[in-house]
Amino acid sequence: MKSNGGLLTGGASFVGRRRELAMARKALIHGRLLTLTGAGGVGKTRLALQIVEHVKGAFRDGVGVVELGTLETGELLASAVASALGLRDAGPDPMNVLVDHMSGKRMLLVLDNCEHLCTICARFVDRLLRVAPRLRILVTSRQRLGVYGEQVLTVRPLAVPDPARPLGEIARHDSVRLLQDRMADVLPGFSLGAGNACRVARLAQRLEGVPLAIELAVARLRTMSLDQLIRELDKPIDVLAADTCATLPRHHSVRATTEWSFELCSAAEQRLWARLSMFPAGVDLDTAELVCSGDGIDSADVLDLLAGLVDKSVLCCERRERGLRYRMLESLRAYGCERLAPSEKNLLRGRYVDHYRQLVEGSQIDRMVPDQLERYRRLQVELPNVRVALEACLSTPPLTRVGLDIASALWCYWLLAGSLIEGRYWLERGLGLVREPGRTRATALWVDSTLALRQGDLVIALPRLEECLDLARRPGNEAVLPYAIRTAGVAAFSSGDHERGLALLQESLALHRAGENLDGVMLNLYYASAYGSVGHPGRAAEFGEELLALCEMHHARVSRAYAQLALGVARWNLGDCRRAEALVTSAAMFTGEVNDRWCLTQCLEVLAWIAGAREEHWRAAGLMGAAHALWQAMGASPERLWYHAAWHEHCREQARRALGGRAFATAFRQGSRLGQDRAVSYAVAG
Repeated sequence: MKSNGGLLTGGASFVGRRRELAMARKALIHGRLLTLTGAGGVGKTRLALQIVEHVKGAFRDGVGVVELGTLETGELLASAVASALGLRDAGPDPMNVLVDHMSGKRMLLVLDNCEHLCTICARFVDRLLRVAPRLRILVTSRQRLGVYGEQVLTVRPLAVPDPARPLGEIARHDSVRLLQDRMADVLPGFSLGAGNACRVARLAQRLEGVPLAIELAVARLRTMSLDQLIRELDKPIDVLAADTCATLPRHHSVRATTEWSFELCSAAEQRLWARLSMFPAGVDLDTAELVCSGDGIDSADVLDLLAGLVDKSVLCCERRERGLRYRMLESLRAYGCERLAPSEKNLLRGRYVDHYRQLVEGSQIDRMVPDQLERYRRLQVELPNVRVALEACLSTPPLTRVGLDIASALWCYWLLAGSLIEGRYWLERGLGLVREPGRTRATALWVDSTLALRQGDLVIALPRLEECLDLARRPGNEAVLPYAIRTAGVAAFSSGDHERGLALLQESLALHRAGENLDGVMLNLYYASAYGSVGHPGRAAEFGEELLALCEMHHARVSRAYAQLALGVARWNLGDCRRAEALVTSAAMFTGEVNDRWCLTQCLEVLAWIAGAREEHWRAAGLMGAAHALWQAMGASPERLWYHAAWHEHCREQARRALGGRAFATAFRQGSRLGQDRAVSYAVAG
């Protein structure tokens, strides 16, 4: 969800807006909520990100930028913002996580593209401002939120000159400066001069100084002269084609230029533009070929068509680790949606859903494979597109089972990403629709129970689990039984019955071994090693050693870090401080690098215990403080975890007695202010 600013923020330079920047800086000093309003394409996002560059030094706790244009439902707003800020919504209410995280922080939160969620965004912003007195919020939207204390800065088109004025006066206008900058990219060596100033000013005037209109129009200079471009733009276009335009007069130039750009595309480019509007997170080449080809688009032509749309500034091209990715600015995607006929959308829906079903199934993280981390990152990028597939499935009766299967297959992603609220949102919607007592429902029940247990929600988890166990024992659902029993084991630990919990985990492990399910064995070994480390540390260490060996054999790096953590806790409980420290330090280094906060936080906690055992009580208090900041950010606590609770309390009391209350509080506070990167460096320094 973190914004990259879209098409107009890519490597292009920022032009003008000095007055708006000064006003915004003043507004954020004297007020707490600033909303940038204006028509689509006027440059609100670019201005917001430029404001961030100017004011970020004033915010000790940083700036969070959250792109909401790809979020289709307001019900996921709080969890989406929490996820974008790196928080794990481990409690049943992600809003509480955000409140706890922000209540004492001096930070700036930027919410970009809020207009489609205006009402719920208003309630969300109002609550945050009430509970976080040092928080400032910057919003971009086509309309104001209407929240008490809101300051509104209307972002208007760039100033345009009179073509009859002298060159020096024309050159001072921001619209001309933007045109000159973009034209130089398209026409190397271009510069504004006496011979072309009048025509450039005429172009700026025709485009009404709207940045998106300028971007789209200048792209045409690759295939036509400046005079031809002006003549084309002077042709009459029905700028009131869309109903919304009647209420947004300043949107006319964007609408007209977008319409004109669309008409200048080939028929195949037009079709691809419309079809790509289905993808809020953009696409790679393979996806575009698989989903968008056919019925007027040959798959062999897709690459050339994408290149044509990039040349026309309809798409922006981003280079990622896995190759090029093509994205569309929200204004252009909305226009593309208008041009996608319902019959064509229905035709594409099946291919879209099938593609993302296969992508999710092929990117499951709970597999003993070398590319676990790459799978996780792939799902992070594709999540907005997967949400569209989930919504399509759960809104179309013949596809509801497919939607529930997709939501269940994402279970490990929901855990690692800390997106428990979102995972349960899709699962419970699907469970409400898929009532047949088959494998799909049984699987979703143990997944939903697992997420609920992580949230500490036993009231929901236990009935779901009971139904799951019943279904798993019916003919045809036998494959679900080991997962149901494993989840029951975790539930027993969560309820305080560690003997029954370990027995159930061992029962599930035996079933996975009998079925030669290596992935199931891996997860059972982790739970048995971690949860069993307090009551049966010797047996837990055996599970952990086996798990670590499996992970190293299969180069499963994400699972390896969890194996090191679980084995480290078991070795700690056996009194092997040196081995425990080596294992947990290695896990902390990896999880800090890949930003896996769930594992990292536990590593910091264990390293605090080890420091305390060495009578390094100041260091122990500092590490506990660093861990506390992350526990708090995730809405979790060591007291909730069976294998952490007792040692956490022992370490804290030991350090407090050794240092005294005041010194302990100072060390703890200093650790809590380190921030994640410095906390990792401090932890692994030894």
